[in-house]
Amino acid sequence: MTTPAPVPTAQRDRNRLLLVLIVVLFLGSALVAGALRFSGWRPAGMQNHGELLDPPADLRALAPRLAAGGTYAWQPVERRWRILVAPPAGCGDPCVALSRELDLVWQLFGRNADHVDILWLGDVPDGAVRNAAWRVLEADPALRAALPRVDGGPRDADNGVPAYVVDPNGFVILRYAPGFDPGHLRADMAKLLRLR
Repeated sequence: MTTPAPVPTAQRDRNRLLLVLIVVLFLGSALVAGALRFSGWRPAGMQNHGELLDPPADLRALAPRLAAGGTYAWQPVERRWRILVAPPAGCGDPCVALSRELDLVWQLFGRNADHVDILWLGDVPDGAVRNAAWRVLEADPALRAALPRVDGGPRDADNGVPAYVVDPNGFVILRYAPGFDPGHLRADMAKLLRLR
């Protein structure tokens, strides 16, 4: 039986250095990723434009009544997302403009548009654009009260009406402040519709 030839010192040192370098790269990248995660940083594609509500408002116990008669059921099995608007009474031009923007957003969902309902709480102003996704709900004080900062403050009153995203289970998960960019709503909803 022959004994193996000893490894030259230079090669042994190089192998050890390479092993240490691999460990440092692995642990270093894990430490950097952990630091970024716990600092709250997220890549631009992972950030939502609307305000994430924590905790989300729970609408499951409420049974909204449709203005045309009957109730609007949440039906989580259908995986329908909702855009909910609760304008103040007598809302005129800002609501008409918002209805046009919501119609455009809904059309841009393309094949996924069938999985989104637009819920309008209360009276629809004259001239508002409606499409197949619209469900007009009777004005319900309990539903309105369940929406976070629905009436906003004096600053919000000048900018328009807030909008909300309601998940298939009936939880309000996102709020868009009055005067929001409809493109931001569309971008957030497009991400959510991919979760189906």
